[in-house]
Amino acid sequence: MRCLIGAPRRRRTSLRAMTLFREAGPGDLEDVLRLYRQLQPEDPVLLDGSDAAAFAQILSSSGLHLFVLEADGVIVATTYLNVIPNMTRSASPYAVIENVVVDEALRGTGLGKQIMAGTLRAAWDAGCYKAMLLTGSREPSAHAFYRACGFSPDAKTAYLARPS
Repeated sequence: MRCLIGAPRRRRTSLRAMTLFREAGPGDLEDVLRLYRQLQPEDPVLLDGSDAAAFAQILSSSGLHLFVLEADGVIVATTYLNVIPNMTRSASPYAVIENVVVDEALRGTGLGKQIMAGTLRAAWDAGCYKAMLLTGSREPSAHAFYRACGFSPDAKTAYLARPS
């Protein structure tokens, strides 16, 4: 999925950037990992190639969509859309959005709303009847961002289990 988004965006400078929303490709691994290190700085750097193997699996799997947003040819944001088949709701799939990251130097410039709009559009185009996301952030600005993108914190209650 490729979509040129020509609306100007605010930047910390007075320049205007052309943005491109698209699915990630094999050459985007390093840029995606750079953004993920901003999201989870405590995660270890994997030297065994398992991150590259996971990336290749995501790119080749039906229903999994790793999106990037380019500004002036540089990847500045990413999201991960999972379209999950479902037997309820007239067999309509649902979406889970994970790993939403905008380059920390460009947060607050509208790029996050652009990539979320493209990600939600992809979910709706896939026939999803809802899109969900979880955030571990306690920052009010992160919650305000998700509300501004159309998410409601009151629609469902989330629970999380981890292996012991």
